[in-house]
Amino acid sequence: MKLAMIDDQMLPFSELDKAYLDRGLYFGDGVYEVLRSYDGRIFAFEEHLARFERSLREIFIHGVDIADIRRRVQTAFEQSGHANAKIYFHITRGSEPRSHLPGKDLKPNFFLTVESLTEDTTAKTQGISVQTHPDLRWKRCDIKSLNLLPNVLAKLAVQSQNASEAILVNDANEITEGAGSAFFAIDGKENVLITRPLGPEILPSITRAMVGKVAEDIGLAIVERVQSPQEAAACDELFLGVTTKDIVPITRFNGQAVGDGQVGPICKKLMAEFAEFARGR
Repeated sequence: MKLAMIDDQMLPFSELDKAYLDRGLYFGDGVYEVLRSYDGRIFAFEEHLARFERSLREIFIHGVDIADIRRRVQTAFEQSGHANAKIYFHITRGSEPRSHLPGKDLKPNFFLTVESLTEDTTAKTQGISVQTHPDLRWKRCDIKSLNLLPNVLAKLAVQSQNASEAILVNDANEITEGAGSAFFAIDGKENVLITRPLGPEILPSITRAMVGKVAEDIGLAIVERVQSPQEAAACDELFLGVTTKDIVPITRFNGQAVGDGQVGPICKKLMAEFAEFARGR
């Protein structure tokens, strides 16, 4: 008889709930999205769905109706009653006994959570500290996959240095992105916003795209290029882009003050403009 054990409970393998056979649990074989709402409306909903559809396609999960995903997300959001919400959802390839090679007729599994979202005003007014860490992730970071162990380890490593985020640096000494965020630098003298070009090294962040639109609205020129940690540290202002937090100023980078150690004027302007943009979209 094939057996299973859950904590200290033994049971026949045939009686296992399919959740214990999910390929997402065994292999991280799935993709996910995180959305947020402002004042009762999901922000950049279609952009997130388009990215989700692309992620599914890139890992060869087929037969998922995006219209059905849209309906499920909207229904859950409306039933939650939260005007300002965080919505997480994922799809895995399906459930079956563990095997690296998936079966041919698996049915994808869908999972979603929705919760109230409260703004972190301290981070926005005082900024945060970040620390660089080697980028040990795989070579397809443009896919929003469930494989996040390197991100988790990076965050754990910098937490011991009182940093709120790990800024990942590849073998060429280039900043890629944050462990859970997009990374931006501001050259105040040239009025330029600097961010890494899209590619397999980084996620095509929805917040990154929206920050670009807001930056143009306030007259910032956008330059897509790679930066070393040393170049970033010399910039006037730094910040992160995160779906659930939008723009988060960085006031300490690798233990050193960014600029004068306060949230900078351009970052303040970007945050104000982004808040209006997000609520009007």
